[in-house]
Amino acid sequence: MSITVIKPGMLTTIQDSGRWGYQQLGVPVTGAMDSNALRLANILVGNPCILPSLEITLTGPTLRFESNACIAICGAFLSPYIDDEPIHNNRAYIITTGQTLSFKASPNNSGARAYLAIHAGLNTPPVLGSTSTDLQSHLGGIKGQALKKDDTIPFNGRFRSRHLLTLKQHLQSQRIYLSSGLGIRPKNHLRVTKGTHFSLFNPTTQHMFLDTEYKISHQSNRMGYRLQGVSLSLEKPQQILSEPTAFGTIQVPPDGLPIILMADRQSTGGYPKIANVISADLGYLAQLLPGQTLNFSLISLEEAQHIQAKRTNHFQELQQQLHDTINLLKTNFVYF
Repeated sequence: MSITVIKPGMLTTIQDSGRWGYQQLGVPVTGAMDSNALRLANILVGNPCILPSLEITLTGPTLRFESNACIAICGAFLSPYIDDEPIHNNRAYIITTGQTLSFKASPNNSGARAYLAIHAGLNTPPVLGSTSTDLQSHLGGIKGQALKKDDTIPFNGRFRSRHLLTLKQHLQSQRIYLSSGLGIRPKNHLRVTKGTHFSLFNPTTQHMFLDTEYKISHQSNRMGYRLQGVSLSLEKPQQILSEPTAFGTIQVPPDGLPIILMADRQSTGGYPKIANVISADLGYLAQLLPGQTLNFSLISLEEAQHIQAKRTNHFQELQQQLHDTINLLKTNFVYF
């Protein structure tokens, strides 16, 4: 069972939750930039939250399905169509053999990245425990590259044809409540915790960092977002030893303009770390476009953990809400 790439879009890659456990060897984690959208798309089609999906950046692909499938698109709204019929984000659809999924628009204020999940997941071989595409190291995905015209993307299993109409009718009549706590609405005010070297910046600089509206530079990508705005400096020159990095770490290089490390970040870094974007807000960050602005507010680690726990609870509640749908999908699916 497979998908044929008619047009690849600007940057479409296979991503899951990332390549964890190898940072000590210098292997980047990679993975989805917006893990909330990845998780939501997978839940809507009855998958475990971390199955590999397509991450679609800015301009969407055109894909022909060579077998029946159940799909969902979450994240940025890029005007998706099945053949000539427009469809919505954040709900599941049946797409049948020979039908085409396309995207008619570039993003506006809805975000930078959309995620396409398919019931039972994409069937690409894992590399170091993950199918995520690492464009720098050419690992994972399809030969470690973004999708190209005429690529074939295999996926697992198929739906029994005689039950497709029942499935379609069920999905069309389905009413789902998506809580604001799932983090699906755009937001440019990001919450941060103190970084390792926060205390090395004097109070005036700390306040400047928190009071400044920064703009995302066009020199930004999956490795890091460079920010334009007020330049920051340490109170005294310091020699900083390299140490492990994390998604959302905010480093301050010699020019004083912060860099937020993203999914494809290097495994270690030696610049001062003034703050860390909290896990619950990384999806908001990933959906911001170059030229858009953002600002920060400081919260405690305990508050950040509480916010993330509430987010997890909202996803669990959604899975419970979809219990009957998930069972129906699994009952009418042939796994192989």
